[in-house]
Amino acid sequence: MSDVRSDSIAAPSLIAAIAAIFEGCGLGPDAAALAAEDLVAADLEGVASHGVMLVPMYVQRLKAGSVSTLSAGQIVIDQDAVIVIDAGNAMGQLTARQAVELAIERAARHGLSAVAVRNAFHFGTAGRYARMIADRGCIGLVMSNTRPLMPAPGGAAALTGNNPIAIAAPSSGSFHPEVDMALSAVAMGKIRNAATAGSAIPKGWAVDKEGADTTDARAAIEGMLLPAAGPKGFGLAFMIDLIAGGLSGGSIGAEVNPLYGDAEKPYGCSNLFIAINVAHFVSTDQFGIRAASEIARINGSRRAPGVDRIYAPGELAFVGRQNSEGKASIAASALQGLIDAGKTVGVDVTRYINEEKQ
Repeated sequence: MSDVRSDSIAAPSLIAAIAAIFEGCGLGPDAAALAAEDLVAADLEGVASHGVMLVPMYVQRLKAGSVSTLSAGQIVIDQDAVIVIDAGNAMGQLTARQAVELAIERAARHGLSAVAVRNAFHFGTAGRYARMIADRGCIGLVMSNTRPLMPAPGGAAALTGNNPIAIAAPSSGSFHPEVDMALSAVAMGKIRNAATAGSAIPKGWAVDKEGADTTDARAAIEGMLLPAAGPKGFGLAFMIDLIAGGLSGGSIGAEVNPLYGDAEKPYGCSNLFIAINVAHFVSTDQFGIRAASEIARINGSRRAPGVDRIYAPGELAFVGRQNSEGKASIAASALQGLIDAGKTVGVDVTRYINEEKQ
């Protein structure tokens, strides 16, 4: 099966369709719309692994009860600059937004803040929430753990997740420099995309369950991802696992359940959101101008032969968002998955898409 792209679909139509599906699963209208918006945002910047393709799994878990229909988590510790939220297995996008708002608010008072979240569900792309923090004049750091997916260098047992981390800083321009990465050589979502398409994966992405290199996507799913940059990626992933899980009082390592495992078992990951208010250190304008200057320095640096443009960290995704013109190109398999998920709750996804084309 080839990974054929569908026609580009306007983001509002996709958001409305997904929101209707989530409402059909019991979410309130506002919560459903926010979660849908954050998923579609990933497709708009070309990160299909964290977008619409996740909806069938989300629906399965909502219907099984391992994801709750709560619109927010419960604050269980509040020491002003330090907060711990028990997400109660609510949609990750909702508790991530809750944590972001609290982190920004408290950093405005204290210069920096940290919000740890336990019993959390998948929240999509970490970079989206780091950018939300940067949009408000703060440096944002967002991290999460996952179930064990990677072996230690030389090992043949999965010990830690590919635990994503994102960092974003404000600049005086419309683009804020950003790093958003899982700490494996590649995200599991890309391997799942390859498996769906029947495509091979590059060597160095993953190993099979015995620890041997593989280019077979399905063997990789049953096996383990390889850490980015070997021991460096493994070490950073381990520390994120320990920090996010340890500070929140939540799950660490194998205590996090597989995202695509038993739909009745809560995922139960742990998150950490940190906001550093720039104005407590230097002038916000000064920082933003210096950030923009550094971006320009990267863009204007000498290019290697055959290279048309050099991008600053996060700029390629930014350009993707700008060039999308509010439309997302969805894989045919992902679109069919969305349609099928809609049918389980009485939502005709094609109606939303066809209305757009009329």
